Amino acid sequence: MRSQRINHGLVITAATAAFLLSGCGAATGQSQNTGTSTPSASATTSASSAAPAPASSAPSSAAATQAGPALCKAANLKGSTDAAGGGAAGSVYMELIMTNSGAEPCLLKGFAGVSLTADANGEPIGAPASRDESTPVADVLLAPGKAGTATLRYTQAGNFPDCAKTPAAGFRIYPPEDTASLFVADPRDACDNTGIDLLTIGAFQAK
Repeated sequence: MRSQRINHGLVITAATAAFLLSGCGAATGQSQNTGTSTPSASATTSASSAAPAPASSAPSSAAATQAGPALCKAANLKGSTDAAGGGAAGSVYMELIMTNSGAEPCLLKGFAGVSLTADANGEPIGAPASRDESTPVADVLLAPGKAGTATLRYTQAGNFPDCAKTPAAGFRIYPPEDTASLFVADPRDACDNTGIDLLTIGAFQAK
């Protein structure tokens, strides 16, 4: 009988200890959860307002770069020719000279459009000048009063048996990327035939 009571007491003691241990564990877990709780909405708002604003992007290079001189236009150019270049095989080589007659610097770049014409207000006669691309295109900055030149070759109309000769008073010149033109007096024989190339023009270079 005594042995049974002792065993019964041990069972109760073990159960009591297990209950107490489980209670401590629950209390400890509750304390840990409380310590890692999510911050309140007001705390989150304060943290956001304290964060530094992102730095603004730097301006683009295109916006930072100032525009350069405008292209030279017919209204601010004066044209002339100089035949000191000589000739060969029925051709005459001359300089087409464009002088800045305006008050501001301008940029002369590329190839002029050149045709023979009956007079200052007449229509072009025959084929326009073809491009001689043996000289590279360059930026030619013209200060007021300064000039750029391009090599213009004129082939004698008499070299072509099928040329329908027509007198021309000079050249109609279209500066690069311009739809307006100017007239340079220089009498020549032109060909009505648009299939005959009497003229070639090179790119403008600094004088």
